[in-house]
Amino acid sequence: MFMRSSVLSVSIVAALALSACDETPSTKTTVTTTTEGAAAPAAPQTAPLTPSGAPTTLTAAEGSQTDDGLQWAAGVVKVDSIPGESAKLFGVAGGDPAMNGLQTYIAFFQDPATGWTIYPIGDFLDYTVLSQSNGRVDLDIHESTYDEASGNIGDRHRKVIVQWTQGANDTVPTAVTVTPAQ
Repeated sequence: MFMRSSVLSVSIVAALALSACDETPSTKTTVTTTTEGAAAPAAPQTAPLTPSGAPTTLTAAEGSQTDDGLQWAAGVVKVDSIPGESAKLFGVAGGDPAMNGLQTYIAFFQDPATGWTIYPIGDFLDYTVLSQSNGRVDLDIHESTYDEASGNIGDRHRKVIVQWTQGANDTVPTAVTVTPAQ
């Protein structure tokens, strides 16, 4: 059972890392985790799959314990490609999951030599893409709140508009704005 769980964990980490590194996003991909950190099932199946060939045994990626890039990529828990743009929203697990913990960013791909230009949006429990248009994404943000007077943790939803202007000659934006919205 432990071996099967380890293989499943390695497969999930690999899928997350590949989703985070996709240079030309073409469809919306969302990967979420449960509070225990296990991947939530994508969709219920009517019947379990039946093996149709020999299994391939995976080994850990060489240096994966010390490669900061792979360790960081394994922390990606949510990715949303932005159709029609060389951009994506993504969230990285971090901080105290009881008080937000989804470090959320928007990234714009320039080219293979330059890579991604990444702007931090905020630290939330979760976000939902409400709509998207050229140079704009509307988000519903679910976040923890803290009442200093009582010491109580609450939560709220708020909406924001994430907007950018494409740089000259299709270069990445030089600025991104986040505006409160209704």
